[in-house]
Amino acid sequence: MRVLVLGSGVIGVTSAYCLARAGAHVTVIDRQPGPALETSFANAGQISPGYASPWASPGLPLKAMQWLLQRHSPLSIRPDGSLWQWHWMARMLRECTPDRYATNKERMVRLAEYSRDCLRQWRQELDLRYEGRALGTLQIFRTAEQLHNARKDTTVLDRCQVPYKLMTPGECIEQEPALASRQHLLTGGLYLPGDETGDCQRFTTLMADQARALGVQFRHDVQVDQLLHDGRRVTGVRLLSSHGAEVRLADAYVVAMATYSRGLLRDLGLDLPVYPVKGYSLTLPITQPDAAPRSTVLDESYKVALTRFDQRVRVGGMAELAGFDLKLRPSRRATLERVVQDLFPDAGPLDQSEFWTGLRPMTPDGTPVIGPTRIDKLWLNTGHGTLGWTMAAGSGQLLADLLLGHAPAIRSDDLALRRYERAFSHHTGLGPVPATRTAAASPKRKAPPGSLEGLV
Repeated sequence: MRVLVLGSGVIGVTSAYCLARAGAHVTVIDRQPGPALETSFANAGQISPGYASPWASPGLPLKAMQWLLQRHSPLSIRPDGSLWQWHWMARMLRECTPDRYATNKERMVRLAEYSRDCLRQWRQELDLRYEGRALGTLQIFRTAEQLHNARKDTTVLDRCQVPYKLMTPGECIEQEPALASRQHLLTGGLYLPGDETGDCQRFTTLMADQARALGVQFRHDVQVDQLLHDGRRVTGVRLLSSHGAEVRLADAYVVAMATYSRGLLRDLGLDLPVYPVKGYSLTLPITQPDAAPRSTVLDESYKVALTRFDQRVRVGGMAELAGFDLKLRPSRRATLERVVQDLFPDAGPLDQSEFWTGLRPMTPDGTPVIGPTRIDKLWLNTGHGTLGWTMAAGSGQLLADLLLGHAPAIRSDDLALRRYERAFSHHTGLGPVPATRTAAASPKRKAPPGSLEGLV
């Protein structure tokens, strides 16, 4: 079977690897000069199945209003000039009920736990050195309310059999000794021992090498201009490069283009509810190893994660709803620097840090969209939000199993696009929507110089 994978971020590359390992002839198309140079480039480095939770929760509407009034808010909203931005937020608010939250969290934890198991198997089989650690995640709470909410949230962890431990401030220090001088800031913590860390961009580059060894062809500096179709099936994909336009044919087409997937699919009448949620990161060199975190520390107040690599700390997080804006805002950098100074002030020099931003492809319910569509030959693997690195290995394996007709290892029927389509919920057709060329028109974005390589 010939498969075209559109996108070479961590999701596209793991999809290509799994397809090729199962015998498919795979070609990967990407507009960038190499793999993992956009959303996968400098994320927070967490592999966190235990922290796989939808943003749409019962307390979100009130929290959001409070956050928007804060100087160092984890959330900001900048109108992008589209009705879709407000429509997407409305759809997200509809997911903020206790029942929807529990359903969505179970989906996310199911996929994230499976993905971690797949990643562990790959590490046993392949030589993957991506600065990985398996020391868990410590989510720290600064207020009694945060600790109380965490106790309520553990019921879902129990249901999903995710190991965890609620910790006192003293136990938090035992887990992360560099927090000893900051104990007065803590009311407690939630430790997730099954979580891991690693540099996502390095991992993706290594997996691209493994995919090439299986025969996968990578075509970089090539833009996906349009999916050709006859209303029922995809008949080809139109590509643009320095050599001009061409049409490529395949037996199946996998769209893994993160936030740009939605624009590509609208011409087919598919309503992919993915919105670009902007996040930021800093990466600073470690000059005092004992003053840096051992693994990942997640600050619940600021929604910022601090992750230890070999010789660097990656600080990432926040959510900005501003469309496809990629401007680096000094106020966001100030928030990341404040968290570092609060928790690990002596870890490394902030004036030597690299500042980066990326767009996370977020669905209203927080769960990615994986599987077939009602358009024959068209498959999706996108919408992972802040958990693309966490869910990448399992998403790639699940996509490959479904596409090639193999029995998947986990339940997957509730991950496909049909959960969002009116045709699925109301038994009516989904009418056409205006076409867009967002994916083709958006400019190439080179990775910044320095050691940044892989946002909450």
